[in-house]
Amino acid sequence: METFLATMGQVFVRLVEMHGIDARALLLEVGIDPATLRDPSARIPSAFWDTAGATAAALIPDPAFGLRAARCWHPSNLGALGHAWLASSTLRTGLQRLERYSRILGEKAQLKITDTRDGMRLAYDHRRRDPVLRVIGTDFVLSLVLDMCRMNYGASLRPVEVRLARGRPADTEPYRHFYGCPIHFEANEDSFLLTLRVADEPLPTANRQLAGTLDSILTAQLAALDKNNIPARCKSNLLDELTSGELSEEEMAKQLHMSRRTLQRKLAESNTTYQKLVDDTRRDLALRYMEDPRNTITDVTFLLGFSGQSAFTRAFNRWTGMSPTTYRDQKQSPAAA
Repeated sequence: METFLATMGQVFVRLVEMHGIDARALLLEVGIDPATLRDPSARIPSAFWDTAGATAAALIPDPAFGLRAARCWHPSNLGALGHAWLASSTLRTGLQRLERYSRILGEKAQLKITDTRDGMRLAYDHRRRDPVLRVIGTDFVLSLVLDMCRMNYGASLRPVEVRLARGRPADTEPYRHFYGCPIHFEANEDSFLLTLRVADEPLPTANRQLAGTLDSILTAQLAALDKNNIPARCKSNLLDELTSGELSEEEMAKQLHMSRRTLQRKLAESNTTYQKLVDDTRRDLALRYMEDPRNTITDVTFLLGFSGQSAFTRAFNRWTGMSPTTYRDQKQSPAAA
């Protein structure tokens, strides 16, 4: 059964209350206990959200009311992902986090990032057949995500373009006012496009150490949510075990109660390998640990489970094209600051 994070329902409550609707009565009508929305660990079946959305749409005369979700969210509504978003170093890394961990927020819909020659595109797949729910869901999610970008980057942020699969509405002004860019209706997807400069510009709110800590929490949450997500379960175990040395593929398979061959097959189905997971996890942790001047290179070597500093230095050079010492010197130089 597909579910969504209960605290996300608080955004919906504020949205319908903006339109004069008794949100508590509406939730009770569709079978949702309003108290559940305050439980950060609770999840609610996605079907309840669909019913609540359809009920709200029947009561609200504005067909573009979902766009106002941008005025109704708070980072805490997204749990650890909301706080990791605030600490992201660029919009790209933040949106990649949303893509990677979106199942924590809701299992039904999907987000996907692609790079094109025109910029970085974020596409939203609502995976709903009902045309009313498709429009509500798209307006709700894309407006919320774009407002998240504006919170980190600045209120003046405008996409290059927006594509919406819905038919052209009678009144397009709410869309043009909110997005502030060309809108293409009746498109083959629901998405917005950012320039690469905007996507990759360093953000003043960045905190790599905090974001990395929250990533560990999110990885564990994702692994617990989806037992079939073998890469996430592997990464969660690696984060717990790396300081004791590299966990072998055989040992990981035992921890997951499967054979080594089964582990290899399941990782291949996700287009990855165990060694790549180990390498990617170490790289992400290394960059986070190197941001903290209190960690010596010997400390980082130990924390990542390398046999010696020379092995860590070779790996770091492969990841970044420079030695750990050079990397740290560049990060701490006045020009980098």
